[in-house]
Amino acid sequence: MFEIPMWILFVLGGIAISAFMAVKTGKEDRKQENDIIEREGSVYMERLEEEKQRRNKEERAYDN
Repeated sequence: MFEIPMWILFVLGGIAISAFMAVKTGKEDRKQENDIIEREGSVYMERLEEEKQRRNKEERAYDN
């Protein structure tokens, strides 16, 4: 039929499956990392906002 040994076809199929899984896993990892970064960023922004409000309250106390 093809004159190509069956084991070569299996090896090529394995390479194709490995490449697909590597790309799929890479995308999932990037998504997870981005989610973690976004969560850490929102926590940081909340802390900055709280600090800003605290400083504003202190300034108002000194002004009076």
